[in-house]
Amino acid sequence: MSTTIDGPTVAGHAWPLWSTRGHLLVTDRGALEDAVRIAERWTTAVGDACDRFRSDSELSRITDASHGIAVSPVLADLLDAALQAAAISSGAVDPTVGSALVALGYDRDLDLVLRDGVPTRVVVTEVPGWRRVDLADGVLTMPAGVRLDLGATAKAVAADRIAATVAAELGVGVLVNLGGDIATAGTAPGAGWQVAVQDLPADPATQVSLAGGWGLATSSTQRRRWSADGEVRHHIVDPATGRPAESVWRSASVVAPTALLANTYATMAVVLGRQAPAALDEARVTARLVDADGVVHLLGGWPAETLPKAA
Repeated sequence: MSTTIDGPTVAGHAWPLWSTRGHLLVTDRGALEDAVRIAERWTTAVGDACDRFRSDSELSRITDASHGIAVSPVLADLLDAALQAAAISSGAVDPTVGSALVALGYDRDLDLVLRDGVPTRVVVTEVPGWRRVDLADGVLTMPAGVRLDLGATAKAVAADRIAATVAAELGVGVLVNLGGDIATAGTAPGAGWQVAVQDLPADPATQVSLAGGWGLATSSTQRRRWSADGEVRHHIVDPATGRPAESVWRSASVVAPTALLANTYATMAVVLGRQAPAALDEARVTARLVDADGVVHLLGGWPAETLPKAA
C-alpha cells in the first residue's frame, strides 16, 4: 500500500525496516524530525523485544518459560496484543507458529532465505496453540519448546504506538505505514489520508480515504514467498495444519479502529480461505479481498473501487 500526500503542509519520511519499508506522514512539517525520532525509538524497542531473526532479542533469549519468566513491558505489550489477536480470530492468528515457520524454511530474514535457499526436505511441525501461552502481571509461562513468532501482530502494534505517541506528544495529525500496517492519529488532512490499496503492481488497485484514528492493514500470500520441496511457500501459516495457508486470496485488506485489529482480521481472512467472507460478515468487518484470479470482493461497506491518484 502507498499513501498520497494531501495538502501543502504535510511532510513525510520513508526508510527501510524489517525486510520492508516504513512511511511516516505528519500534518506539520515542523514536527517531522521529532516524529521520526519517536518512530525510531518505538521500532528499535520492538525489534529489541521480539525480532526472531536476532539472537540478541529478548524473545530469542527466552529458552525455557515453563516455570514463568518476567518479561519487559515492551515485550509484555507485544505478547498481550498477539494473544488478543488469537482470541479475536478464534486461533486463526496464532503466535505459537514459530517452530512451524522454521521447519518450513523461514528461519532467517527473507532476503537471506531467498539468497541461500532452504533445505531440500522440509518437515511440517505441529503448532502448539495459543492457549498454551499465559501472560499474567508481566510473567510469561508456556511449555518448554514452544517457539513464538509475533510477526503477524508486532508491526501493527508498533504502528499504533508510534501514531498515538506522535499525536499526543507533538499535537499533529499522523499516519504511520509499517509494511502495509497503517495507523493514524490526530486530525487528518482536509480530505482525509488518501491510501492507495494495492498489493503487487499487476493487482487491481483502489484508493480509500482514512479519517484520523483509523487503521488499515493488508495481508498477502504473494510477497514473502520462497521455494522448498519444489513448491512455492508463503509466510502465513494455518495453525490447524502447520503449513502455509491455502492461497485462496492473493491479498486481504481491512479497515478497523486500530492497525492491530485490521491486521488480525486481514490475516484471519487469509488463513480461513473460502470461509473468510462469512466470518468477516459475522464480525461486521469492512474488508476487500482479492482472490487468486484477481477478482475483488468487497465486504462490510468497503467503498466502491476508485483508482488511486498519482502521489
